[in-house]
Amino acid sequence: MASPARLSSRVDAGLLAGCVLLSFIAIVIPKEDREPIAAALRQTIVAPLVSLQRGAERWRSAWAASDRQQMVVDSLAMRAVKANALVVENDQLRKLLGLGTRLEWGFIPAEALHSTAPGEGLITTLTLTAGSRAGVQKYSPVVAGEGLVGMVQTADPSMSIAILYTHPSFAASGMTADGATTGIIYPHLGGSGDPYSMEFRGVAMRYNLTPGTVIYTSGVGHTYPRGVVVGTIVQEMKTAEVWTRTYLVRPAVPPSRINSVAILTPQRVTQGTGNVWGATLNTDSATRRIAAAGDSIAKQAALLQEKARQAALDSMKRATIDSVRRSLGAAVIPAADSAAIAAAQRGAQPAPGAAGIPGQTTPVRRDSSRVRRDSLRPDTLRRPRP
Repeated sequence: MASPARLSSRVDAGLLAGCVLLSFIAIVIPKEDREPIAAALRQTIVAPLVSLQRGAERWRSAWAASDRQQMVVDSLAMRAVKANALVVENDQLRKLLGLGTRLEWGFIPAEALHSTAPGEGLITTLTLTAGSRAGVQKYSPVVAGEGLVGMVQTADPSMSIAILYTHPSFAASGMTADGATTGIIYPHLGGSGDPYSMEFRGVAMRYNLTPGTVIYTSGVGHTYPRGVVVGTIVQEMKTAEVWTRTYLVRPAVPPSRINSVAILTPQRVTQGTGNVWGATLNTDSATRRIAAAGDSIAKQAALLQEKARQAALDSMKRATIDSVRRSLGAAVIPAADSAAIAAAQRGAQPAPGAAGIPGQTTPVRRDSSRVRRDSLRPDTLRRPRP
């Protein structure tokens, strides 16, 4: 009994021999007889093969169309990503240009290259395309249009390395807009929350900062100039400190969006940055001036209202006294004398033009000739003698 493999090889050999024989027959057959035979074979034996070929061609066309469509989609997606990146980069460049316009001098523009791709790990350093040949020095502050970025750690001739506020060696003195509350800014290492957050430590217990309060550099230590925006208060952190508070701070400059920066020169740090990031300072001072002006106007209005009320009361009092005197037939005191009397009673000087010596009241004299007869007693009247 033959094995299955040997049987299969024999079948293949027989099919091959049959195909060769048919090919010779097709060659020998005249041309006028070939076409009917070929048509009959296409409709019977070769029909499944033809349908398979047509299906394969359709699938190939569909695959090519899908590939072209996918390429179009990928191209559009790449264009959208590039457009978004260009928008972000243009926004950063506009902010840097605005910062350069406000600074006017004492800064070195540079492009920031990330040493770690966003999402792969915590970004702690940046490579800057400006070095000591451009005037960059070690410990020079690095800023952006939104605020503080970090500090130059090493300066090579053509490039430099800067540490961010996420670096363990970062520290900066901070303050609120009015300068009343001060503390130290440190990176938020470990714990829950955003790893790119910062901590505002060493705040006195008597100061309770609300969320949204802007924190600036205070200029203490002469590393960072005064008035650079650091971030905003998020919430108070629970610590073991008894005499100080610690707050969580959201940075003003997200590291993933840092593309263009400005490096401040030592002369600029020494002379300060002025009011470049001081919009909040201006707002606070303007608010205080407006509040003071409002208080002054309110006090003046209250004083005028009190004077008007006192004048009305004095007028009503004088009218009542005059009415009573008229009803009794007494002499009516002039308004100037009445004002002088009222002023003397209050311990003040009489009004200008009042009769008498200043500080004294004029005694009221009654006209004895104008005495009402009905006010005399009947028994005092004498009858004439007959």
